[in-house]
Amino acid sequence: MTDIWEGLVHAFRLLVALDPDLSEITLLSLRVTLTAVVIASALALPLAALLVVRRFRYRRTIIAVLNALMGLPPVVVGLIVYLLLSRSGPFGVFDLLFTPTAMIIAQVIIILPLIASIAHQSLRELWSDYHDLLISLNTTQPQRIGTLIWDGRRALLTAALAGFGRAIGEVGAIMIVGGNIDHATRVLTTAIALETGKGDFALALALGFVLIALAITVNIAIHWLTRTETEGRW
Repeated sequence: MTDIWEGLVHAFRLLVALDPDLSEITLLSLRVTLTAVVIASALALPLAALLVVRRFRYRRTIIAVLNALMGLPPVVVGLIVYLLLSRSGPFGVFDLLFTPTAMIIAQVIIILPLIASIAHQSLRELWSDYHDLLISLNTTQPQRIGTLIWDGRRALLTAALAGFGRAIGEVGAIMIVGGNIDHATRVLTTAIALETGKGDFALALALGFVLIALAITVNIAIHWLTRTETEGRW
């Protein structure tokens, strides 16, 4: 019990003093995850809107695949990205393995189906309200997609935040493709695992507090946006 208390006190001191290692790891985590969220959202949101406004062959199949991929095991994603980026893989020539770029690629693959599925559900409800109006105005497909994305921006931001929450807590794929290299690819989750294994519970707890704070902030933001969206409808 004494060790736990001492670890908590030391962790608090690290947070207050803005320990350089703690700050570096946190900033890298945010840079990697935010970049992944921006890229995944840029791909997922137009895709979700397209699946809503356009009827085409295999549309339902694509939706079902996206929903299924929401539960894709991160370690499998890490393995696939590792094989693709390794020296013997098709993209090995770019020398991306064990870099933040590889971590971003893995996170994009993990969260893209999640963002697309949540966005599709939200935009489908919005499309039911806008369908007749947009059809009567003889709008083009890009105009319909743009209108849905703009008017549903709060709900879409919620989808992006859900992707951020999933990505920031990911460890399996990040460990495989990033390698947990000090001052290079060490992020919050991999650092916690490493420091716990080394017995440095103070730094591990400090990192854990930062991760919890980020998760709570994201959940509060999602709750606020969801409530605001509901109140706006009424």
